[in-house]
Amino acid sequence: MFATSRALIAVLVMVVLAGCAGNPSAQPQSGDTRFVAGDGAVKIFDAGARTAAPAIEGETLEGRRARLADHKGQVVVLNFWASWCGPCRSEAPVLKDVAAKTKDKGVTFLGVDFKDDRAQALAFQRTQKPGYPSLFDQPGKVALAFHGMVNPAAIPSTLVIDRQGRVAARALGEVRYSDLMDAVTKVSDER
Repeated sequence: MFATSRALIAVLVMVVLAGCAGNPSAQPQSGDTRFVAGDGAVKIFDAGARTAAPAIEGETLEGRRARLADHKGQVVVLNFWASWCGPCRSEAPVLKDVAAKTKDKGVTFLGVDFKDDRAQALAFQRTQKPGYPSLFDQPGKVALAFHGMVNPAAIPSTLVIDRQGRVAARALGEVRYSDLMDAVTKVSDER
């Protein structure tokens, strides 16, 4: 009987988890720490299949205004993260390193702190010292602007935007150094 109960519980847990990933009402709310783990693989889109990135803007964690349009003509890497996200902490040194190594190529990094507490996000920034700003996206508006490109439950997510303002690459989940560096280099070398 004990084994049957454990099996039933396991099946119920799988059903609940399966429903979370595909159900829009199951998307994270304020303080919700669920995420859908991606594999971190970077997908680069053919130039002809790229879609324009939406015009996003907002306040950074430090209280300044930032707009994607301020980086027109540059390659921009947008990383969606949260202080409550373990894979975000794990990938932070990768992003910091790639940002530092590609800055001279005209690549700009911008974080998007998603569904987070500002004090915890600022503590994360002080600890990680990424070297680039992050928009404070507590309500999730920036992520929603990228509907179809970023699943709000797939945190972390990373987008590479080409010099023409189109989404050129995407990684859902914790991105690996070599994959991100390769994608950023390929997109920044395009003319």
